[in-house]
Amino acid sequence: MLIKAKTGLTDLYGFYFKNKASFDWENKRLLEHAVKIVYNESCIRCHYENNAKKLNLQCINCHLDVGHYNPNYKHGKMTGVPVASTSSKILYTAPATVTAFENFKEFIPNSPITFSMIAVKGGTFKMGSPEKEPYRKNDEGPVRNVTVSPFFMGEVEVSWDEFWTFFASTMSEGRVDPNIVMAHNANSPDAVTGPTPPFGIPDQGWGSGKRPAITMTHYSASTYCQWLSKVTGKHYRLPTEAEWEYACRAGSETPYFFPGDPKRLSEQGFRSKIFGADTSLISRYVVYALNSSGKTQEPGFVKANPFGLKNMQGNVLEYCSDFYAEDAYSKTGTTVANPKGPGSGEEHVIRGGNYSFDAKDLRSAARGFTRTADWLKTDPQQPKSIWWYSDIKGIGFRVVCDPDSSVVIK
Repeated sequence: MLIKAKTGLTDLYGFYFKNKASFDWENKRLLEHAVKIVYNESCIRCHYENNAKKLNLQCINCHLDVGHYNPNYKHGKMTGVPVASTSSKILYTAPATVTAFENFKEFIPNSPITFSMIAVKGGTFKMGSPEKEPYRKNDEGPVRNVTVSPFFMGEVEVSWDEFWTFFASTMSEGRVDPNIVMAHNANSPDAVTGPTPPFGIPDQGWGSGKRPAITMTHYSASTYCQWLSKVTGKHYRLPTEAEWEYACRAGSETPYFFPGDPKRLSEQGFRSKIFGADTSLISRYVVYALNSSGKTQEPGFVKANPFGLKNMQGNVLEYCSDFYAEDAYSKTGTTVANPKGPGSGEEHVIRGGNYSFDAKDLRSAARGFTRTADWLKTDPQQPKSIWWYSDIKGIGFRVVCDPDSSVVIK
């Protein structure tokens, strides 16, 4: 009752004293806001009293659209294959030919889809954060001198146009035992088996096209790379954590690749509580909590870092190939070349933060990891999907391509 009374008083205050035109209605209709104001008592009696505590769920987790802003919503599998939004009438018949270590545009054969790859010269950098860096966490150290070899990296995250092209080429209509699917793909087949249709619309209604593809699992992202390698004749993969941080830093040794003190940029600090967070520079480069309107944005929303890469920080969390371990950095020497992380593990590294993150969690050294069980809580399938997450939105990936041995690197 006290919680309901508090919410009621807040509503009254807002009705009489706040400017309704200033409300971010798009953000307020999202699940992240709804869970703060919806009460479960009447639902729990009939439905899921035990699961509410065991899974930390609210009714709104499964029924965001029922009787709310979209009463015609039907929770079921997506039907059909989304069409790429590109206006190009060109159908590419062959992938790009790469003979030099320089930026190139890749073509996906038998489609009108292209994407840009940035040549990232190898080098040595300090990976991790110093102990005095604001908001540093223990898993960001100790700082190591890491050398990475040259590689190509996607200018931006993999877009919906690119991912739906993969989906259309490889999709699995029926439910197949996940173990059978993974065993098939592990044997380097001529035809890769791809995702089953997701439940609902995974773009969250924000739009497809050039926006980053989201909600796919780490396995789904890895399978995309496997498929892309086959259709282009190159070796595409997810970046290692070391490659990701090297590309994000773009030669910097500061918390961000642009000037900025995390204490001044974060909303969490004492100063920011009084004067507000400094958004003047970070908003030029990062899609995050204070400028995203609660959703992902297209690449043109921000400027690139000095390497020519966009959205390395913010917009969507990005998968790395490494398994996650809190003490991973301490398991190697202080000088290491091309580290690939632990040899085994349960979860994978994710980097970069997303559109909902505070600036303190977008630092170049900040680490995260997948939470597979939590991110599949409301997936109605048994066994759970290996392709799509049901309980996280802002996660995607970008690809890395290894230079062919014939490519001259100067």
